[in-house]
Order: sequence, then structure tokens, then C-alpha cells
Amino acid sequence: MSARPAKGGGRWVSVPPERVHPWIDGFADRHGPFEASGDERAVRLVAADGALAELRVPFPPMLPGPPHVTRLVTHARAERRIGVVLVRLGGYAAGVFRGTELVASKVGSRLVQGRTAAGGWSQQRFARRRRNQADQALETAADTALRVLTPHLPELEAVVLGGDRRAVDVLRADRRLSPLLALEAEPFLTVPDPRLAVLRATPAEFRAVRIHVVDPPGVERPGAAAG
Repeated sequence: MSARPAKGGGRWVSVPPERVHPWIDGFADRHGPFEASGDERAVRLVAADGALAELRVPFPPMLPGPPHVTRLVTHARAERRIGVVLVRLGGYAAGVFRGTELVASKVGSRLVQGRTAAGGWSQQRFARRRRNQADQALETAADTALRVLTPHLPELEAVVLGGDRRAVDVLRADRRLSPLLALEAEPFLTVPDPRLAVLRATPAEFRAVRIHVVDPPGVERPGAAAG
């Protein structure tokens, strides 16, 4: 589990689907009995002491209705085929997961030179070369995503993107990727250079249930993944 401050107050906690029930038990231990409500995108817990927890549904919509928590856990633990595309300048990875199993993948890199402090004509020539290298690298990343994900397109429930947002935004302009990008789903994966090990680890993030926790009035519980 991981936790970080939430804009506007409270904190975000990411919990693996298999740990949602234990997390909720801990929430009840700390804050007392709670009432649950929900819809196709979130389940909300309001505890006796005023603490709030909103559990966001991964890959919505979820069939709404009680028992809300059980429905959420069942939905979150479902085995899905998910496409993942990770792009950073010069590096890329594309994969298809069945649950947590990586069933198809391709990882690669293209040379993109670093920036230079030189000035004048040499700097302009260097900038053009670097721009061309970046364009070629992103085109290769798009080609790889198409080659890996397109054969699985009829079975994909979602496509998750990650890496560097600026590089991904350039990728969005490639019309060949439109059928894949039509399946884009949260979260955006903030990852280091796309390597095979990084790609294999992404289910821990895209399968997680994100929970917005707001403590009772007058109480602040910084850090930790407690609810």
C-alpha cells in the first residue's frame, strides 16, 4: 500500500484489490461503524466519528447497488485484459496483461542525444538532430504499440498509458493509435525508463483501488497507509 497527500485535504491511499477488505476492517477499527453507499464509479464510507473514505472503482463502470463493498472487491479482482503503453524520450514498452500475467510485450529504445549548452549555429544543428531523433523514437514507440496491442484489440477492456506525459501527448496525435486510445483508462502510470521489469510491475498500480481518506474534523493522520 502507498499513501500521498490529496489536493484540497485528506490523502490518497492505493490498496491492492486483495487487501481492500482488510483495509476496510482497519478503517472500522479506527473510526467505528460506518455506512456505505455507492454508484458505478465509487463506494463511499462514512464512519461514526466523521471519517470519510471514497474508494474509486478501477476500470469503471461497476454494477451499482448493495452490498457495495463486496461488489467493489469482486469488480476490482476480476481478471481483465489490459494494454499498457509506456513512453519516455528514447525508451518505450508495450504489453498486454491477462490479470497480472504479461502475455505479450515489446520493450526497446532509440538514441536521443541530451541537451547541449553550446551556442550559435552548432546549437541549432544539434537541436535539429535531437528533434529528429526524438520524432523517430516516438514513431518507433507508436509502431511497437500497434504491433503488440492491435492483435488483442477485440479482447482489451482498457489501455493504460504511462511514462512521460509530454511524450505520450505526442503519441496521441498519431491517428493510427485511435482505436487503442479510445480504450484509454486511468491511472496514468508515472514510471522510470520503460524496461521489462518496469512493465511487469505495472499491474500493482493499475489494478489498485485508490481511496481518498478524510480524517474526522480536528484530526490529522499524516503519512502511513492507515485509513
